[in-house]
Amino acid sequence: MNQKLTPSELGANPSVRLSDDGASVVIIDQTLLPRETKIPALQSIEEMYDAIFKLRVRGAPAIGIFAAYCVAVLAAHSAARDFTAFTDELRAHIRYLDASRPTAVNLGKQLRRMERVLGAQSDITTAVETLQSEAFAIHREDIAMCRAISEFGVTLLRDGDGVLTHCNAGPLATSRYGTGLGPILMAHERGMTLHAYVDETRPLLQGARLTAYELYNAGVDTTLICDNMASIVMREGRVNAAFVGCDRVAMNGDAANKIGTSGVAILCKHYGIPLYVCCPSSTIDPNCATGDDIVIEQRDGDEIAEMFYANRVAPVGVKCYNPAFDVTPHGLITAIITEKGILREPYDLAINS
Repeated sequence: MNQKLTPSELGANPSVRLSDDGASVVIIDQTLLPRETKIPALQSIEEMYDAIFKLRVRGAPAIGIFAAYCVAVLAAHSAARDFTAFTDELRAHIRYLDASRPTAVNLGKQLRRMERVLGAQSDITTAVETLQSEAFAIHREDIAMCRAISEFGVTLLRDGDGVLTHCNAGPLATSRYGTGLGPILMAHERGMTLHAYVDETRPLLQGARLTAYELYNAGVDTTLICDNMASIVMREGRVNAAFVGCDRVAMNGDAANKIGTSGVAILCKHYGIPLYVCCPSSTIDPNCATGDDIVIEQRDGDEIAEMFYANRVAPVGVKCYNPAFDVTPHGLITAIITEKGILREPYDLAINS
């Protein structure tokens, strides 16, 4: 059985972890950053669903880790005494959690992995122990993947580069170094001088609230910009590369990421700037042929009109269109960086090699 992760493995302030007694999933509530650091311990299925749906825990890899720990905690809290009732209860919880965010592929993958482990058990006590062990394994694998992605990404950076980011793909959204921010953080750790230009990432401001928070606190030279300033920053020659994370990759290389990423990719193409998509290989969906097959989550319009404002900024009753993600066509992506290496066109062949 795997033992719980050590502080050195987790790093400082992990976004998701299992409590020391195994009775709850502990997260950093990302909706409150950077104003407040709140670290709730979640035990009920309703709290867990709400944490994913309301973005208290966010980022495809972090959601996957969180979901695995949720299954382990729910198993430990089950009052069932019959194994069939126990498995039926957990499978219902898994289906419920899986419905919380439809676009992030890691959520479903890790839940299915936990369900397969559950299906291989024959008694409740062993199942509880094995599910917790599997959740630890998923977390350890993500840490190793983030480190490997960062190592490959660093090779694409040069001392003095300006790097544009969009949304948040750092340790808060994953583990340790992160994916999209991983190369920047690792390069800085190794003494390279970089300048990060951080898109605020409307409407939920993950760039302003989370990426700027992570990079600034790590000591990276960081400048926050509005999303619609990316073009002029590129035109002025300040940006040498763009690094973003990803929530789902189709088999042809089309990539779904936070809304606005496709716009960044179009600008990069126009100005001749490489755009790198960083993600674990688990984010590549073998059941998704192209970006047209990716379900785009539609969120409440109040996130545009009210959230983060002291007073509502739009007329009451006005229609709001609020897709959480968009799809960047593979032709606009310079390379996809996974823990297995740097993938380039044609992506269908690179993914399957």
